[in-house]
Amino acid sequence: MSFEAVSLITNAESEAKALVAEAEARAKQMISDAENDGHAAITAAGEKAERELAELKKQAGSRAVEQAGILSESTENGKAELRARAEKQIDRAADLVVERIVNV
Repeated sequence: MSFEAVSLITNAESEAKALVAEAEARAKQMISDAENDGHAAITAAGEKAERELAELKKQAGSRAVEQAGILSESTENGKAELRARAEKQIDRAADLVVERIVNV
């Protein structure tokens, strides 16, 4: 083989090695970028989930307070109704006691 042919082959091999090295470097960079993007997406999803959870807790707390208010109002209404019925019964009971004492 001539010197030119050997030189051409050597140059071609060097260019091929350079292309392979460049392709490997690009592949490593692409993998690194994909991993970073994945980590960023996971972090963003976690932060979003935490914000949504905080909002849901806030809403649940508000609903609990509202339900407690409704229950308290209902209990107070029931208590007032029982008190009114008891007061009516007290008058009747007093009349019965007086009647029995007088009739004895």
